[in-house]
Amino acid sequence: MVGFCVSHQDNTKTSKAVHGEDTPMINKDRLSKSFCDLVKIDSISREEKTISEYLQVILKELGAEIYIDKAGDAVGGDTGNLVAKFKGTVDAPAMMLCGHMDTVEPGRGIVPVFENGVFTSKGNTILGADDKSALAIIIEVMNVIRENTLPHGPIEVVFTICEEIGLLGAKHFDFSLMDSSFGYILDSTDRKGIVTRAPYSTHFDITVLGKAAHAGAEPEKGVSAILLAAKALASVPWGRIDPQTTCNVGKISGGVATNIVAEEARVTGEVRSHSKQKMDDIVSGIRAAFETVINEAVKNSPAPGRPQFDMAADLDFPGTHIPDDHPVIRLAVDAAKSMGIDLQTKTSGGGADANIFTGKGLITGVLGTGMTAAHTLEESIALDDMVNTTTLLLACIRRHSEAYSA
Repeated sequence: MVGFCVSHQDNTKTSKAVHGEDTPMINKDRLSKSFCDLVKIDSISREEKTISEYLQVILKELGAEIYIDKAGDAVGGDTGNLVAKFKGTVDAPAMMLCGHMDTVEPGRGIVPVFENGVFTSKGNTILGADDKSALAIIIEVMNVIRENTLPHGPIEVVFTICEEIGLLGAKHFDFSLMDSSFGYILDSTDRKGIVTRAPYSTHFDITVLGKAAHAGAEPEKGVSAILLAAKALASVPWGRIDPQTTCNVGKISGGVATNIVAEEARVTGEVRSHSKQKMDDIVSGIRAAFETVINEAVKNSPAPGRPQFDMAADLDFPGTHIPDDHPVIRLAVDAAKSMGIDLQTKTSGGGADANIFTGKGLITGVLGTGMTAAHTLEESIALDDMVNTTTLLLACIRRHSEAYSA
């Protein structure tokens, strides 16, 4: 059956996990409708206000206290991060559940299509399962808890802004709003994995200044900034440096016209590594390569004071390395085991809001929702995968509350 996700006429269907311990009934139709409704709300980075207001209504109806921080002001967005706090029925430490509200382009006017149990877009946009599958799953978790009066510790739901453009919402998050010291972010594909290791990342920005001259009449009076940047870049290793480390030039710009020796060139890129020392060494090597090329060019330069360069390198996000025996990992692994799933710890080459939260002492594992081909027109997600991730979170919450129950 093929259909557009416009309406769901039967909202009574429920589902249990197919393996393991008894699990409260999950309303598949409600979860499906929630996901469809969410992906149809445009929420490009820095434009999350509409979806935030939509989510606030739902979360308030579920009994949450709502807070919006000032991150939007800091990043030039139209709203801040959304925090919804649910009081616990068990005296247990608070747990965070998190996803991000923003999506990438092309992400306007999304029309979700449901066929054979799988959601896709109509084909001219992304689907937005990254990360609206997380939002729908977390809402369903709180619905199930409320309907079944399930015991639970305090739960703090966090929906961040601007994750897709550099984890900006998390970087400017107001941690004073939080009581949690651990939690889970839903922002990966693998439902049978939990990301515990993610790299450090440094962003670098290099500007080379040469000397302009007419490229046809008197090129010898010029100093090409583009040529010097190219020589320096050619002397540095790029791509996969080793199993822990990568290096990439993402953008190069410069010059004014083909008949003018380029006076300026700009290079931007990143270095990532699971070893901060290795990352720092690569960054130092890039700087040294540019110093060598520029210093050699100065010796024969026709322009006093040129060429020269400037390099800024800033830590974009910290790495994470959560031990396998940390309680946040053990809790998820044990909960998955109750479902018949062997949840494996995973190493990622990408960054997530979890890097920022963990760096601030809120230890955060990254769980998968089943989304595939994120950021492409082929993005998809199976409804059953979302149901199973909902089940996993409910099992985590149940086991956490049982550990603190009399």
